[in-house]
Amino acid sequence: MRFRDRREAGRALVPLLAHLRQANPLVLALPRGGVPVAAEIAEALDAPLDILIVRKLGAPGYPEFAAGAVVEGHPPEVVRNEEAVRALGIGQDYLDAEAIRQCAEIERQQALYRQSRPPLPWRDRTLILVDDGIATGSTVRAALLALRRPGAGRRVVLAAPVAPDSTAAALRTACDEAVFVETPADFGAVGAFYEDFGQVGDAEVIALLDRAVARHAEGAAGGARE
Repeated sequence: MRFRDRREAGRALVPLLAHLRQANPLVLALPRGGVPVAAEIAEALDAPLDILIVRKLGAPGYPEFAAGAVVEGHPPEVVRNEEAVRALGIGQDYLDAEAIRQCAEIERQQALYRQSRPPLPWRDRTLILVDDGIATGSTVRAALLALRRPGAGRRVVLAAPVAPDSTAAALRTACDEAVFVETPADFGAVGAFYEDFGQVGDAEVIALLDRAVARHAEGAAGGARE
């Protein structure tokens, strides 16, 4: 199956998540690609939409190879890739410095995307983590660990249009529920499952989040008038 674009992929996930409409859901998108997918889900479930920023800790000399990740929060959650750390002999001083650098980038993205709005609270909510597709799952796994820490959400659900069957099976054990439209054994790359997999720009992320905030505020105001 190929999705026309990320919005169509989000709509394909909606029937798989419809049972959560009354579960006090909060939809959390992994920016940037996950935001258009998540926006469709949030609107269909009449749920608020926010982002969850995760930054990879690149290995020394191999910036695309994840030695861990840092997830926004109070405080930020640092997740180590122990296998990579051992294999490459990465020291704690390097990881600490890389985490500080990535936390600065998280703060920059928070200010840019949320436009001075505070993050939406997680407590007592069903947290639906959304991405536009999953390959290795390292970023998603770090995000799920942060969402499942004590005092976070009541329930954690992962939603993605596509993931390899082996990755999907592993991620199902890291959350309360995981839903996928496609889980092929022969995977390749996420972009192969889309007709349009162009880069999502910052302006689109900001516009989608602003629209979701306005929609939810309008719904709350309408409910108060009834």
